[in-house]
Amino acid sequence: MQYPLISVIIPTYQREQPLKDSLEDVLKQDYPQFEVLVIDQTPQHQPEVQNYLEELAQNQQINWFRLNWASLPGARNYGVRRAKGDIILFIDDDIQLPEGYLFAHAKNYQEHPEIGAIAGRVLDRMKLTDSEKIAPDLIVEDLPPQAMDPGIAWYYIDLVHTIKPQQVISTRGCNMSFRQEIFLKYNIWFDERFRGSAVREESDFCLRIRSTGYHIWYEPSAYLVHLGEETGGCHDISTRSIKYQVTFYHNHFLMALKNLTLSQQIRFYLKFFDCHVLGHPPCYKSGSPLKIVTRFIFYKLGFLDALFTQVKSLLINGQSYSIQDPEYQA
Repeated sequence: MQYPLISVIIPTYQREQPLKDSLEDVLKQDYPQFEVLVIDQTPQHQPEVQNYLEELAQNQQINWFRLNWASLPGARNYGVRRAKGDIILFIDDDIQLPEGYLFAHAKNYQEHPEIGAIAGRVLDRMKLTDSEKIAPDLIVEDLPPQAMDPGIAWYYIDLVHTIKPQQVISTRGCNMSFRQEIFLKYNIWFDERFRGSAVREESDFCLRIRSTGYHIWYEPSAYLVHLGEETGGCHDISTRSIKYQVTFYHNHFLMALKNLTLSQQIRFYLKFFDCHVLGHPPCYKSGSPLKIVTRFIFYKLGFLDALFTQVKSLLINGQSYSIQDPEYQA
């Protein structure tokens, strides 16, 4: 059987031992054809990690690219422009992989030409440790119809507890793959206006895939464990800062403004407010009046910031980091 070449792209920023451990897991995979691209935005690594990355690069086990800016969507686009694979697979720099992980992503592309993207299952370390420890009452087989509604899907799609393969509307950024032609043939790229931890950048990307006619398929056997390290990632904004909070709301509103109809936007804004401001399930945030007021302020600031981003977009095309790349073509 001819297996497609998979390009595994790992954006990283300020990660040390977790990055090293993640790479070790990837390089243990026995899939016959894959390459690893590390898009490294860390200014200076610890000596042990620096030596490890240099050794892997010298032995041609990884393609190691150093950048002097920090943007998750920017790093994804940078990696795609250098990838040789038929399948582009994105993982985070703080994950654990089981055996057969790459095979699990590849099989659906071989068997189903209508599938353009695979959403892998994500076992969050903070919620569970492996598939054997999921509480039976949390297991999901068929996602509800709301999980395919662009206005409210984000509060019903569960890529942690769902155990049955099925069509979905979006992926999770730490475990997702795409046919290369989505980028090169259809010219769909990650929007680099999504800032900070770039929350909702993968949602925005997946909503735009709908124009290609391709389906996004959830494959629970393509699972990984996401460690969710408190430090590092692929952005240069402190998670405890006011800037981070405004950015979180900005990214949600930007996704909605770009992709949703007016009726879908209204449903999204209401659900977003109910969950992330009032703190109702599935967000489960504090009901303290002070915290609700604080979150509402960020909610309003985020909306205004997203509107400003849209206005600025009349002058730029959302590729503010890629334009620094010699390989970039508008």
